[in-house]
Amino acid sequence: MADVPVGSLHHVEIWVPHISRAQEEWGWLLAELGYEQFQEWPDGCSWKLGATYIVIEQSTALTGSTHRRTEPGLNHLAFHAGARENVDRLRELGADSGWYEMFESKYPHAGGADHYAAYLVNTDGYEVELVAG
Repeated sequence: MADVPVGSLHHVEIWVPHISRAQEEWGWLLAELGYEQFQEWPDGCSWKLGATYIVIEQSTALTGSTHRRTEPGLNHLAFHAGARENVDRLRELGADSGWYEMFESKYPHAGGADHYAAYLVNTDGYEVELVAG
């Protein structure tokens, strides 16, 4: 795509230990953020928004079964989540879809006084930050 800026994120691939659970949890969140289902195969799937897509896959090459955001590697993904009201809504609905609040006592300013966001972690330990615009 000629109109995509150099340096823009093309895709993110996340290896997960349980594909069916991940499809439900990530599928709910990404749909709420405007992503549309893009691809699907027996051990994975993806969602796309604009020129960027996110893949989840239960690869046969996995060497472990637990993601730990506090170890080297990915700590979290941060998404623009629209208005503060939408961040509040996603925070409220998250637990019904496998996403649990982190830093609850500091909500919505766990990232600082001028930063309005919800921090959620899913069943497999993947963290997302939902940032108000």
